[in-house]
Amino acid sequence: MAQRERQPNPSGASAGMPEVEVYSPVARAFHWIVLVLLVIQIPVGLVMAYRGNVLNVWDALTNNLYSSHKLLGVTILAIVLARLAYRLLHGAPADEPTLEWWQKAASHVTHWSLYGMLIVVPLLGWLGVSRYPALNIFGLFNLPGLVAPDKQAAEAFFFLHKALAIVLVLLIGAHVGAAMFHHFIRKDGVLTRMLPGLRRR
Repeated sequence: MAQRERQPNPSGASAGMPEVEVYSPVARAFHWIVLVLLVIQIPVGLVMAYRGNVLNVWDALTNNLYSSHKLLGVTILAIVLARLAYRLLHGAPADEPTLEWWQKAASHVTHWSLYGMLIVVPLLGWLGVSRYPALNIFGLFNLPGLVAPDKQAAEAFFFLHKALAIVLVLLIGAHVGAAMFHHFIRKDGVLTRMLPGLRRR
């Protein structure tokens, strides 16, 4: 459930300031775990693709990068699905009360687009490696195949996976940029909803 806390205004006085609901500890944990995994996943994917597709180097390092990318992708998908289920069951905090209607609309569109991309992008990758097939992880086990092997169809899944991964990175950049704007420029309570210990500047 969302929690309420009164955020101080820039002068340090809290009187008369609207209460800002913050995300629950569980929701915050989901958010930051996914962020950490993405910070690892994105560069792993870039180096993996550069070595395999540009340099055409298929050694132990490249194979381990691919295994890491696949395992991280499935892990991110599982956590995001759990986070979405938690949100649907427990709800989310109310919007920061000082936001304009269009800022609220933009926030909701961005958040739900992120949910969608965080599910669709790893799912497309999983479908691609199922079609190829390339399901082995570090030579230890295989991911479950979602569809029957078909290398020609695999290329279409990989293309969509890469294209939407770029969209996902752009959405993440917009999300982070908006958080910084609200905290440093607008000086409202948007960022404190996810970092309740952070005071308004």
